[in-house]
Amino acid sequence: MKEVSKKLGLPAIEKEILNFWRKENIFQKSIDKRSKEKPFSFYDGPPFATGLPHYGHLLAGTIKDVIPRYKTMQGYRVERRFGWDTHGLPVEYEVEQSLNLNGRHEIKNFGESKFNDECRAIVLRYTKEWKETVERMARWVDFENDYKTMDIDFMESVWWVFKSLWEKGLIYEGLKVVPFSWRVSTPLSNFEANLNYKDVQDPSVTLRFKVDGEKNLYFLAWTTTPWTLPSNMALCLGPKLRYCNIKDQKTGDCYILSKNRIDSYFEDGSYEVLDEFEGEKLKGKTYEPLFNFAKTHIDTTNAWAVHFDDYVSDESGTGIVHLACFGEDDVRIFQRENIPIFDPVDEQGNFKDFMDFLSGINIKDAEKTIIKRLKKEHKMFLHETINH
Repeated sequence: MKEVSKKLGLPAIEKEILNFWRKENIFQKSIDKRSKEKPFSFYDGPPFATGLPHYGHLLAGTIKDVIPRYKTMQGYRVERRFGWDTHGLPVEYEVEQSLNLNGRHEIKNFGESKFNDECRAIVLRYTKEWKETVERMARWVDFENDYKTMDIDFMESVWWVFKSLWEKGLIYEGLKVVPFSWRVSTPLSNFEANLNYKDVQDPSVTLRFKVDGEKNLYFLAWTTTPWTLPSNMALCLGPKLRYCNIKDQKTGDCYILSKNRIDSYFEDGSYEVLDEFEGEKLKGKTYEPLFNFAKTHIDTTNAWAVHFDDYVSDESGTGIVHLACFGEDDVRIFQRENIPIFDPVDEQGNFKDFMDFLSGINIKDAEKTIIKRLKKEHKMFLHETINH
């Protein structure tokens, strides 16, 4: 009888057992002693070999290992081939970084075939680390006869399964909202989208618009799309919100803004409230445009005037908040179906840096673009705020 040591060292015991399994080829014997006529296949979702194993793999892998062990004890032949997921953004992202590529258009210029070859070359980068970790978990898996999702026979088997489902009428077409990456022009999994959640400062600016016929009276307007200012032709406010006309004690200028937003712009004691009223009192009141590109080129009746919209709220800005789109029939805050005059996306579909975009606007060129657009459609559009 083997004497049991009084000093218990679990890591040493684990290594001793692992060495015994390797030396005696225990895993393979557990397969060979079972009949080929009684197979049991078990394929779990394969990991990316471009990343190292982490706690999530250890937890899920331990739970999954219970099934093939149980079926083996029931007399089934369980071969347990290990697999590698070689598709998707993780592999592409790794290669983009190594080749200093940025986005889909640069990949196309580099050559899609060459890029695919580079991706194939790195998919098994960390197989050694994975093998050591999985064995240390006491999982029995076959690394020598592994499968990869990029293998032709694997991809053909997936298409065969899909075809079989289609023939049985189990495939349907639907619409679904999914996370989307503007940078790589592809949908993202929830996991991939969660990797990039962060707090960002949304670019915005508050401007003053001089009220027609008043010497020192201004509307305060807030926008997160300042590149649309040359094409602004309307301001929106909430008809039932409370607004104030206040006097800045330092400058003597007067401003119209939401009552609930005064403290966000002025310190206590630095202003005097001259009047308070509901927004509907201001409908149709006109103001001087920041730029006069459109004045001599189109009919600007009802342009540069205050309009109402239910979207406006005290919480979102100054009350007279968004620079609005002036249409032929009415005013809409966001016209998603139309292309803005100043688009923060370059020709390749990539977002431009916000400050670089603003500094790159040439006013003379902008005037030509705006006049051309005005003559063509007789209306202005505003692009919704883009967070990226």
